[in-house]
Amino acid sequence: MATEKEKMLRGELYYAFTTQLIAERETCARALHIFNATAVTKSRIERINLWNAIVGKPPIAETTPDEVLDRYAWVEPPFSCDYGHNIEMGENVFINFGCAILDPAKVKIGSRTLFGPNVSLFAATHPTDAALRNGTSGPELGAEIEIGADCWLGGGVVVLPGVKIGDGSVVGAGSVVTKDVPRDCVVAGNPARIIKYLKPENGQVVQKKEDTKDLLSRLDRLEMEMKEVKEQLKKNMVEID
Repeated sequence: MATEKEKMLRGELYYAFTTQLIAERETCARALHIFNATAVTKSRIERINLWNAIVGKPPIAETTPDEVLDRYAWVEPPFSCDYGHNIEMGENVFINFGCAILDPAKVKIGSRTLFGPNVSLFAATHPTDAALRNGTSGPELGAEIEIGADCWLGGGVVVLPGVKIGDGSVVGAGSVVTKDVPRDCVVAGNPARIIKYLKPENGQVVQKKEDTKDLLSRLDRLEMEMKEVKEQLKKNMVEID
């Protein structure tokens, strides 16, 4: 019979408040507390080892050369996550302060990707049925998040479970990413939508063309707004008379 951790890692419904999973979260919480409280006073090697304790990697040697240290992710405190060992980061990643990662499933962040302040990656979710959800007595589940290489997520971005963001893409500040983002594009909004496509090979930026369906939808909204304005004007004129 599968353990709750095995179910969690497979993306199935699982119960989070078991002895094993509680212990793993508490271990991570202790490592987070030390990192958040002391990282700014530590050397680069010490800081990397504090981070490695969070994500479940062995410490690096004190003699590690600078050119190797430069390839490690730079994470600003405070940082928070559930388990830590499900987070994978490439080289030269920068995570600004206030980042929160819910990681019952894998969360992968590609090399040279940059996060603004207060970015949240939610690889966890709950059943929508209240009876099944059942507070802390009910099950939850996770879905992997993957952020490609050379991405930039602006401050306050939220990425929801199961989302993949392609290499080289940019997410505007405050956006909520609810579905996959292709590579080399700019998205923004809630929910995030493609604003433009990027072509880094020649430096050109190609604006996204709105399709007929989108244009007709915009027209409907404008006509409705005009109708409301006209009705309000009529009411105002009656009051004046």
